[in-house]
Amino acid sequence: MRDQYMRTGQGFILTYAITSRQSYDEVNQFREQILRVKDADRVPIVLCGNKCDLEDERQVTTAEAQALAKQWQVPFYETSALARINVEEAFFDLVREIRKDLGAGAAGKPGASGRKPARGGGRRTGCNLL
Repeated sequence: MRDQYMRTGQGFILTYAITSRQSYDEVNQFREQILRVKDADRVPIVLCGNKCDLEDERQVTTAEAQALAKQWQVPFYETSALARINVEEAFFDLVREIRKDLGAGAAGKPGASGRKPARGGGRRTGCNLL
């Protein structure tokens, strides 16, 4: 079932909890599975560290998530579903990534354009938008 929705999905928000090292460690496995199922080198993805409102319980630093997003060449947001911080921005950025990917395919190039991903707007208090 998971392979099916990965196969048909045009883009993905990979989310971990900043309060859970295990959830962060599992994000890479999900990305690898998506790339395998879609048989692609790059797929529109946005990396999100959720629960940024729980800074006192943080187990995953912003810097290490930034480094992972840079390695993957994807946008990164720290979000809070509870406080409604950067959630819409992450979805909007995913749509931009999907459109960019579709535009690259229409130009005769398979897959993504290889361009740097677009970044969202400004910062929100208490959470990082990168």
